[in-house]
Amino acid sequence: MTQTSLGQRLLRKKPIDTYVSDSATPDDGHSLGRSITLFQLTMFGVGATIGTGIFFVLSEQVPVAGPAVLFSFLIAGIAAGLTALCYAEMSSMIPVSGSSYSYAYATLGEGVAFLVAACLIMEYGISAAAVSVGWSEYLHNLIWNVTGLELPRALLSAPLVAEGYALHFGGDGLINLPAACLVFLCCLLLTRGSRESARANAIMVCVKLGVLAMFIIIALTAFNSDNLTPFAPNGFTGVSMAAGSIFFTFIGLDAVSTAGDEVENPRRNLPLAIGLALVIVAGFYILVAFAALGAQAQADFEGQEAGLATILQNITGSRWPAVVLAAGAVISVLSVTLVVLYGQTRILFAMSRDGMLPPVFSKVNPHTMTPTVNTFVVACCVAAIAAFLPSDVLWDLTSMGTLVAFTVVSIGVIVLRYTRPDAPRGFKVPLFPLLPILSIIMCLYLISSLSLIVFKITAIWAIIAGTFYFVYSARHSRLEKRGDA
Repeated sequence: MTQTSLGQRLLRKKPIDTYVSDSATPDDGHSLGRSITLFQLTMFGVGATIGTGIFFVLSEQVPVAGPAVLFSFLIAGIAAGLTALCYAEMSSMIPVSGSSYSYAYATLGEGVAFLVAACLIMEYGISAAAVSVGWSEYLHNLIWNVTGLELPRALLSAPLVAEGYALHFGGDGLINLPAACLVFLCCLLLTRGSRESARANAIMVCVKLGVLAMFIIIALTAFNSDNLTPFAPNGFTGVSMAAGSIFFTFIGLDAVSTAGDEVENPRRNLPLAIGLALVIVAGFYILVAFAALGAQAQADFEGQEAGLATILQNITGSRWPAVVLAAGAVISVLSVTLVVLYGQTRILFAMSRDGMLPPVFSKVNPHTMTPTVNTFVVACCVAAIAAFLPSDVLWDLTSMGTLVAFTVVSIGVIVLRYTRPDAPRGFKVPLFPLLPILSIIMCLYLISSLSLIVFKITAIWAIIAGTFYFVYSARHSRLEKRGDA
């Protein structure tokens, strides 16, 4: 066999036809079963996107943009929509698990694909841990509201604290036990099967959409147009700053494309689910914001905790809305954690099937048709992070991975339009190449706004991932074994 050079390894691409055949053909216990419907897949996108953000984002962004935060939601939705269009085209061409990693492998080469996978692993794993920590706080709040009991503080927070970005012991807790338990519960559900997980997520999504619909209806009964003035106290600067923060409430749309191997009729259903999820999410965000802004003076949003519950409590003069909103938040965050962990396991599955990780990560249980060992490893790692690290460190590390993935997908659409113009596509991005280019520009602009420490931590993680690639992945890649350059 001819010796493959480093440059050839980094630039070799996995053919689209090979991706499709790998997904369609059973492979000795390394293939997933197709059982997820269009509705369930759409609920995956909604479940991973509408989470803790909508329950607290207004208290953070109304002081920045005023009532004009409605336009911030619209701008963020447009930016997410541009990326969603690119995801829709790529997923209709390459309907497999792995999301941006698989798309990069087919368009930009093995080196870029592995870097994207490392970013996705950081994004999904850390965000799942951070969301679990937030769930622990909501659960405690719900228990206190219903029973008046307080759980021991030692079991509700991490032993590590952050000063800047330096970690040291000194927290007022021993372990965040509810957060760790949530991770294991979600992974236990995932091991029972994709159909069961999708069904449970769909139920939870319907419940939290019902809670938000209740808020909209009650809040609109107290609507006062005077609360919308002044509309933009900080001008367009405030609107754009808020849009940059709000954008990250749309990142769950990426989770839809991780289910490519388990979706019925993926070329049709993947792009449809991405589009439907975006419309539902953006619609609820804008309606909730509009109702809240009309029901409460903008000055009252600043520093407000449990803002939606407080607004309803002020309108109704009763405590029950706080209980309902807390319950809705608990269910909401649970569904987010479930879908994010699902996405994490499917990315590792795709990498293992390509030889980038050990085969055990793509080994599928023949009874449940799920990667059981893969899921257990993810549960242990994410639960440990959630149990012992504070949430303020975790949130700052999720944005970079998401934006890198979004950028790569948009670039991949452009590359494949020129290199594979005749490849079958279930959907095409309109106004090509303008919209993919606009998507790339928006993502790069948001990347440039991230803090320096995020770049440093990402660089350290990239070095660790790169070392693993050269030591293991490059030599065990299926393309290496076939002699493909």
